[in-house]
Order: sequence, then C-alpha cells, then structure tokens
Amino acid sequence: MSGFMRDFIGDWHALVVLALAGVIPNQFWRMLGLWLGSGLDEGSDLLMWVKAVATAILAGVIAQILVEPPGALASVPSSLRYGALVAGFAAFMLTKRSIFAGVVCGEIVMLTGKWWLG
Repeated sequence: MSGFMRDFIGDWHALVVLALAGVIPNQFWRMLGLWLGSGLDEGSDLLMWVKAVATAILAGVIAQILVEPPGALASVPSSLRYGALVAGFAAFMLTKRSIFAGVVCGEIVMLTGKWWLG
C-alpha cells in the first residue's frame, strides 16, 4: 500500500473491526425490520404512535443541542444556532416538508455564519 493510501485509510485492521462489529449487525437488524414491517399498514394507530414518539425524541435532541451545545458547537453564538434553526424550518415548510432541504439549508446557514464570524 502506498504512503498516501496508508495515511488516508490508516490501520486497515480498524476498518475490518468496524465492519464486523458495527456495519454487519446493523444491517441484519435493518433487514429483519424490513421483513417484519412489510405487511404493516402505514396508517395504523401503532405506527402513527411510533412516528409521533420518534418525532418527539428528535425534537428533544435538537432542543438540547440548541440550549446546551456539545463540543465545537459551543463556540457558535446562540443567535447563529437559532437563526440556522429558523432558516432550516422555513426551507422545510417552503419545500413541501422536505427534511433534506431543511437540513441542508440549516447547515449552509450555520457554516456560512461561522465562516463569516471567523
């Protein structure tokens, strides 16, 4: 292996352990979930409740990150964090509830604001 590839990939043993311990078991449970969930009605009360709980957990995580930012995000001013949240939510609503558009817009506002502020 060339020097560049060795520096880029690092220790290949770590990648093998990551694949064996992280990726493969995760894929097993995902495939099992697809198989078991294929016959469920998406409009059932149970799945609506699961979706509501997942949305509430996500909202709680976002709120916690905004109020008490971890790591490098703590160096970003709160006005920029909240501004990125508002911009992302606006993009989400304007694009017919596209989560991808909301996340990308919020990230662009956050990164641009951090770059501009220095």
